[in-house]
Amino acid sequence: MKAYLSILFAGLVVLFTTSGAYAQGCSDAGFCSINSLKPHAAGTGNQTKNQVKIGSFVGSADNNISVFGAYAEYSRQINARFAIDAKITSINQSGNGINMSGLGDVFLNARIRTSAAVQLIGGLKIPLTSGNARLDGLSLPMDYQASLGTLDAIVGVTYQLKNWQIMGAIQQPLTQNKNEFMASSHAMTSPLSMFQSTKNFQRAGDILVRVAYPIKAGSKWVFTPSLLPIYHLGADRFLNDITNKEEKIAGSEGLTLNGNLYADYTLSSTSSLQVNLATPFIVRRSRPDGLTRSFIATIEYSYRF
Repeated sequence: MKAYLSILFAGLVVLFTTSGAYAQGCSDAGFCSINSLKPHAAGTGNQTKNQVKIGSFVGSADNNISVFGAYAEYSRQINARFAIDAKITSINQSGNGINMSGLGDVFLNARIRTSAAVQLIGGLKIPLTSGNARLDGLSLPMDYQASLGTLDAIVGVTYQLKNWQIMGAIQQPLTQNKNEFMASSHAMTSPLSMFQSTKNFQRAGDILVRVAYPIKAGSKWVFTPSLLPIYHLGADRFLNDITNKEEKIAGSEGLTLNGNLYADYTLSSTSSLQVNLATPFIVRRSRPDGLTRSFIATIEYSYRF
């Protein structure tokens, strides 16, 4: 088993250092980064009732766009079986002479432990914007929106199999956003004319599975390689501004396979730092929602009390 884990760890490191150069982007509507659906390093479970996390991330997106963001998260263990989480996000997206910043979403969810190995999760993603930020009076592509602008339901389950952590979840939009971006509204010389139109954007849901295995390295460090397939359940749709008809966006459904490598460092009995590196190995052909990341790095501080 130790030899197998060493090979897995080394393989993920190689993939992280090579795939970022050509990968086109992974897609996360938000649920893979909430506390309930992230792997947890051994020894950092729910030993206290409260936990606060603050973090920031930087990444590279499609269409020559760079992303930078921050978030804050609070978790409360109500009793041995029941816990709640709350998270708020913000993001800055810049590229092609455009720089946009804003608050993104609020995530609220509850966790119910049904056994020592199984935990059920249910919650909502609540948008803080309509997904229709404008520049010079014109709606911008989803790539520059701080949020999908959709109210989403999140339902999931986590399972502990010895040291393996296995998670599954679905995130389904309950409403759609107000985006009105039309590529034809921009001159052919503008980079925006090459983006996918998303007027009356209709986004499908996503389902994820995560498999993770924490590896302790001394008394301070835990490294957790993780594989994360996300399947987009259907083709997204938009209103074609030329034909004035609703159309499917070809290639927007299907699989994205992402890899994560978490490194947790214990600062004290109540605090820790985590670095998370992520990159895609398999991508969808079309990703009109603007959630494309060829590489992303996150640093997070957590305090338990």
